[in-house]
Amino acid sequence: MTTPPANPNLLSGPPPTLLPSDATVAEAVASGAAAETIAARFPAASIGWALLAEEAMRDGRPVAAYAYARTGYHRGLDQLRRSGWKGHGPVPWSHEPNRGFLRALAALSRAAAEIGETDEAARCRQFLGDSDPVAVRELGLA
Repeated sequence: MTTPPANPNLLSGPPPTLLPSDATVAEAVASGAAAETIAARFPAASIGWALLAEEAMRDGRPVAAYAYARTGYHRGLDQLRRSGWKGHGPVPWSHEPNRGFLRALAALSRAAAEIGETDEAARCRQFLGDSDPVAVRELGLA
């Protein structure tokens, strides 16, 4: 009988963090509900804030986008920590419930760049890439 190694590969890093799904939030998004309605009805969910930030950027309101995106980012950090995230490790784009946080993070990077916060824009983009390089491509920051 073979004994497993005493020290598993320590370079493999933490496992991916998968946020819990919320069918009610997902249904609201899928139904095409207004971003403001989603954010007001589900303020702890990053997706409503990310949608508001994306709308504000499209409308040429980067300061509002920054505020919405920052809210979604912080709500997402709260969820990640509750899900066992320790400040690093993958947050896969392929897991649908993670997308609200990742979208808020991308929107924060864009809005920060637009208002001249270049260091924060770069940090957010790096964080997005560290979370999942696929998200960088999917969200147009590649």
